[in-house]
Amino acid sequence: MFFYNRQQPPGPPPSYTPKKPSTGPGLKMVDPGAIRFCRYKFTYIWLENGRSFWTWLVFVGPTSVAGFRWMRGGWRFWGTDIRNIDSFSC
Repeated sequence: MFFYNRQQPPGPPPSYTPKKPSTGPGLKMVDPGAIRFCRYKFTYIWLENGRSFWTWLVFVGPTSVAGFRWMRGGWRFWGTDIRNIDSFSC
């Protein structure tokens, strides 16, 4: 399927872990308008549960994101609610 293949990452993610953006005290919320600029780019995500990983987002909606997550040396499709994301860098 041509459309599906165009969305896949072009290769493995960068070999480094970016520095987590600093956030101030108070309510934390990821803005769908801000993360939408990360579509089709290598993006590092920090989740609220403490996990972090490289991703290649192909969908950003008002309440969720989906794309490919780098796991065990390969890309796997995944998605999450935006409320689960603590921070991101793309």
